[in-house]
Amino acid sequence: MKEIVEYTDYRKYIQDYYDERKRSSAFSWQKFAQNAGFSSAVFLKYVCEGKKNLSVGAAGSVASAMGLAGFEQTYFVLMVSYAHAKDDKTKRAAFEERCALAKAHKVHVLGNDEFDYFKSWKNAVLREIAPHMPGAKPLEMARACEPAISAAEVSETLNFLVKMKLLKKDKDGNYHQTDKAVTMASMDAIPVAARDLQRQMGEFAIRALDLPLSERTMSGFVLGLTERSYERIRKEMSDFYRRVVAIATEEDETERVYRLNMQLFPLSKRLETKNGI
Repeated sequence: MKEIVEYTDYRKYIQDYYDERKRSSAFSWQKFAQNAGFSSAVFLKYVCEGKKNLSVGAAGSVASAMGLAGFEQTYFVLMVSYAHAKDDKTKRAAFEERCALAKAHKVHVLGNDEFDYFKSWKNAVLREIAPHMPGAKPLEMARACEPAISAAEVSETLNFLVKMKLLKKDKDGNYHQTDKAVTMASMDAIPVAARDLQRQMGEFAIRALDLPLSERTMSGFVLGLTERSYERIRKEMSDFYRRVVAIATEEDETERVYRLNMQLFPLSKRLETKNGI
């Protein structure tokens, strides 16, 4: 069985623990539930299947039943806390506490670096700027950003991007991209950080309204859609996004860094159709 810090889903951890015990003994869901203090013999089975939720209050008892102690027990409870967090702020706090706990015990949390990349716009922008400013000092790169940032922020971001292997630094001190594009992995924490990034970019989009029309393109319209139409449009947007990335990666040169937002979101609650369905 993997180390607990390699897990992000508490249900998966419980299931793997059960499977491992079952392979080597006559372990049962009933015995597991009894050890954790539950009256229902199948409660933990239902938790693993997603039919029931494990409360944060009961997480410690389940952790003890699995033989977890010390920081491993705390880590398991934080996984449960993350899963039941009601908003992004609470989710982010639970995730970062989990990362800090693992770091204190010199272990790596799967998804931590990816989380850090997507939670700040500076990472994506400097990943594009740095390779196209050979010989530039951090202060020059800072002034090229919009909005401007400090030289210290540039240095910190570049060090992070090199550590992440998203940029590499040659013997002359110039930066090069290791890949042409960056996409999101399927880590459960990344969507939280991605929403942070989207909020930041949304704020920049509002500021961009003051730019001359020759420097920005913005349009939109309100649509009445069925669920089927919505899915078709979402697929069209996904296909368009892939074509844009293909166009952007055709050339090695960059003259300016842009952000492209594609948004399709509801402006009403679901309406009943004429036949009442």
